[in-house]
Amino acid sequence: MSGPPSPSPARWFKALRRTRLGEPCLKTYPLECVDLLKRARVAFQAGRTLKEVFRLGQLEAVVRMLEEHECDFVDALGRDLHKPRFETIVSELILVKNEALYAINNLKKWMQPQHVERNLSTTLDECLVVSEPLGVVFIMGTWCSPVQMCLVPLVGAIAAGNCAFISPSVSTAHTAELLHRLIPFYLDNECFHVILAGTNDLPEVVELKFDHVFFTGNREEGSRIAQAAARTLTPVTLILGGKNPCYVDQHCEVATTAQRIAWARFHNAGQSLVAPDYILCHTDVKARLVQALKCSLMQFYGSDPRESRSYGRMVNLELFNRTRDLLWRSGKVAVGGQVIEAEKYIAPTILTEVVEQDPIMQQDVFGPVLPVLTVDNMDEAIAFINKQEKPLCVYAYSSNSKVISRLMSETSSGSFCSNDSVLQSLMVALPFGGVGASGMGSYHGRHSFDTFSHRKSCLLRSTRFECVTYLRYPPYEDRNLSLMTWASTLSQKSQGWCQIL
Repeated sequence: MSGPPSPSPARWFKALRRTRLGEPCLKTYPLECVDLLKRARVAFQAGRTLKEVFRLGQLEAVVRMLEEHECDFVDALGRDLHKPRFETIVSELILVKNEALYAINNLKKWMQPQHVERNLSTTLDECLVVSEPLGVVFIMGTWCSPVQMCLVPLVGAIAAGNCAFISPSVSTAHTAELLHRLIPFYLDNECFHVILAGTNDLPEVVELKFDHVFFTGNREEGSRIAQAAARTLTPVTLILGGKNPCYVDQHCEVATTAQRIAWARFHNAGQSLVAPDYILCHTDVKARLVQALKCSLMQFYGSDPRESRSYGRMVNLELFNRTRDLLWRSGKVAVGGQVIEAEKYIAPTILTEVVEQDPIMQQDVFGPVLPVLTVDNMDEAIAFINKQEKPLCVYAYSSNSKVISRLMSETSSGSFCSNDSVLQSLMVALPFGGVGASGMGSYHGRHSFDTFSHRKSCLLRSTRFECVTYLRYPPYEDRNLSLMTWASTLSQKSQGWCQIL
């Protein structure tokens, strides 16, 4: 008997089959995702993920996976991004482990109902908020931090009691394959699945109807994901790239500022959603800053970064060509500028004499190029930032606290950091996410738990005090309304209207 008819070509995507380590894992079979989704829904509806002991076991398994396969992750990211071992361990593995351990240590508290303030009519009742899992969620990670961007949200989804699908980026194929091979050995096979869908196919997968969609990537792709999710009224969290400004005041420690900016911009060869995208530099400090940046790059990567084991490569030729073209068509190269297509290598590059109309200022840059623009004062810098779409991050370097305070309060962004970069996006205690064009929603720590939970309002009442509540029933009498109005004024300032209801 022949099998079921094939779906339309637009719905074909690559689904990863569960295999043993060492076996081929990639199979083109779109119906497999539908089957996996059914299995996950059955597991969720059976209450498999609800117990605290189950969630803790899965979180501990994530930690074990990272510890037992550290070398495999280092190798995979080395193949995909030429990522140094140091960067892989610090910015990928340790970050995920910290999130998982933080969730393990706080899960009992997070799962407990939260009691809220009671009023006159609910004095003897219970008013509480219960966090319940959403169901089956879909997490799509970007290629620039493929382990972190998949597993940090996954930690939150597990902690909140959900089943989850994760889709690592196809651009980092070795890392995606590794996650596919390892996760079935550590996590529950009915509740957690890895699929691999091309960028153009992800909206088709989203339309299969999940209970929440979490996406990290660029704005164009994020917009398509949001539109696909909207067709099934699926809530979304979007962490989107953009142009993150970095203001450098004339009153700052130039050498330290240069080191911290250079580390943040050229880490992972500039492929980051949270790196400073351009510098707005006070005219008085420009020359010293550019020289200090040059010295920092020499200190970090030597006279030839191509030979440095601490410097990465572009993820693919498409991104290499795009970044190279932006570099060549914008400003003047002050440092770097060398490119080798065969190696997908672009040297750490500082551009000066850049103007707002240059191509590199009109598009997102996921590469090791840092434009330096000048401003005459802080007002000009704030006006420049506020003319653009709201970024994921704003950075400000100054030894003057008033300058920092103004930049923080007079600009709008997903996050803000003074006198350093990137770190605010890594802390488990701080929510991280975008605003406006840079996304919606947030994650990390408790905020990840809340993202993947429904906070259900619950009022547990008794049938006592009917002698008071009868006032709300028809037939409506002026006397009853007067009594209710009088009662509400007793606590109007602190608790609002009609508390006697």
